Amino acid sequence: MIKNIKKISIAFMIFDTFFIFALSVFFYLSQPINTSKVVFVPKGGVSEIITYLASRNFKLSSIDKYVVVFLGHIQSGWIDMKTTKLSRIDFLKQLTVAKAAMTKITLIPGETNIVFLNDIANQLKLDSDKLLQEYKLIAPLQDGYLIPDTYVIPIGMSEKHLIYYLVNLSKKIHKELSNKIYGEYNERKWNKILTIASIVQKEAANDNEMPLVASVIYNRLAKNMRLQMDGTLNYGKYSHEKVTAQRIRSDNSEFNTYLNNGLPPSPVCAVSINAIKAAISPAKSDYLYFVLDRKNKRHKFSKTLKEHNENIK
Repeated sequence: MIKNIKKISIAFMIFDTFFIFALSVFFYLSQPINTSKVVFVPKGGVSEIITYLASRNFKLSSIDKYVVVFLGHIQSGWIDMKTTKLSRIDFLKQLTVAKAAMTKITLIPGETNIVFLNDIANQLKLDSDKLLQEYKLIAPLQDGYLIPDTYVIPIGMSEKHLIYYLVNLSKKIHKELSNKIYGEYNERKWNKILTIASIVQKEAANDNEMPLVASVIYNRLAKNMRLQMDGTLNYGKYSHEKVTAQRIRSDNSEFNTYLNNGLPPSPVCAVSINAIKAAISPAKSDYLYFVLDRKNKRHKFSKTLKEHNENIK
């Protein structure tokens, strides 16, 4: 009789322990997790992924890797969470079953940030003012920092996460390019190169002309001549506006190289790799002027003002 009572007591203790454990697990898995609508998951093992997500302010712990193993296999890439508030179990489940729908956005060389961000705001139904505000918060340059390319991104990305993705990807590429060319990344030096490259991008009729246009920029700077280039006035919202004599007289910004000496304060547009190469390795020339030949859509370069005026005629 006593033995049976002991067995029953042990059974109740085991049941109570299991019940408390199950209740704790249920409580743990039902806790809310705040998330962005889409989440990027890198390739790697379960532990690496959970650690990565935890470092991105998702409240995950080592316990979650065992839960995920039970649920299935974590997918890499962009994951559509459907909403911004989920229970822990639902969040972990989404990591194993959901994939975000993707779309493409394109930044062409020579385009300005404000035009690009307005275009993608319309395309993705985002707030263009928020995009610009987020860009200004984290980008080191007002313009010309984003790498021209076609980006594949998830639909549903917030303004903050989209800008974070574009700026940090561009930052990585800039550092890699600078290290490859100079053996280091000096931000101030590199920003000057981007500024020159942006003028080259705006002025050159084609890639082949870029080193010659760059040579004119360096030659004029060396002689303390104002650059007097229309392309510097195609900054920001003026990206596609024709530069007139009235505009030259009325624009008092530092981008007006007809009124100000030296380079503009920052790049005027997104730049291609060819424009960067031209800014780093300009052609060797004595040219100080160029004018567009409207017949063949190429520039005529000249060493003297007299020759330049003849080319204009």
